Amino acid sequence: MSDERILVFDRAAVRRRRERAAADFDPHDFLVAEVADRLADRLDDVKRSFPLALDLGCHAGTFASLVGPRGGIETLIQADLAPAMARRAAGVDSTIGQRPALAADEEFLPFAERSFDLAVSGMALHWTNDLPGALLQINHALKPDGLFLGALPGGETLHELRHAMLLAESELEGGAGPRVSPFAELQDATALLQRAGFALPVSDVDTITVTYPNALRLMADLRGMGQSNAVRERRRAWTRRHTLLRAAELYQEIYGTADGKVPATFQILFLTGWRPDASQPLPLRPGDAQARLAAALGTEEISTGVKAGPPGSGGRGGHG
Repeated sequence: MSDERILVFDRAAVRRRRERAAADFDPHDFLVAEVADRLADRLDDVKRSFPLALDLGCHAGTFASLVGPRGGIETLIQADLAPAMARRAAGVDSTIGQRPALAADEEFLPFAERSFDLAVSGMALHWTNDLPGALLQINHALKPDGLFLGALPGGETLHELRHAMLLAESELEGGAGPRVSPFAELQDATALLQRAGFALPVSDVDTITVTYPNALRLMADLRGMGQSNAVRERRRAWTRRHTLLRAAELYQEIYGTADGKVPATFQILFLTGWRPDASQPLPLRPGDAQARLAAALGTEEISTGVKAGPPGSGGRGGHG
């Protein structure tokens, strides 16, 4: 049977970029570290222990180095698409006892069903060609009532760079190709979790604005993070230097701040879901509520046709 998936991303290019970034990742890991720290904070709000956890798309072991005692994790399996990243993650300093690492493709997970109590993924799943399928595999790898916490860029991420590159290429090259990868939208995030079979799905968004001296430094950081464009239909030729310089000029003209710097927006979608289990709370059916709306609003419940008022006011309908 033929593979009918729509292939948006060049997964081989994603792996190559991550392999290259592993050699000098630390100077460029600020965004991955910030997202990992926010995932750890969310995990700290869940008051339970996780004997066996998975960090999918672990980069250089950033989450393991930052989570500390916040997560209740006993053993953390780290996995990354790039073998070089996995090797770096295996040697990271961490308060977690065991933290082995392996190379694994987020689109084809090698783990048995019901293996993990927790799965975390920060800044990796947006490169998958089948995000619902990847989430479904994560769900299957969790034990019943296992927790998934994920973070990936949202649609407003790098909108400034996308705009500047579009203008520069249109002006100098007579047309523009995709230079910034497409990202998921917040309104789709919860539906993605539901489609993958997660219970109690929740999505929320944080916006992180990073200030750079110029747009060229931003582009260098994206390469250093292994996050540069890997869309299959991208232009295969190197972007011309004068086009990059013009894009940097336009970026500065349109978005530059009073002190001569430029902002870069990273909209981060945070996803939370649980593998279904009979112990989890179920949504109430109509009529099952134990508390009345009137009590919650601080009013009296009265019959149809009579005005409500504060308790003890004796409010009535009709004309006085």
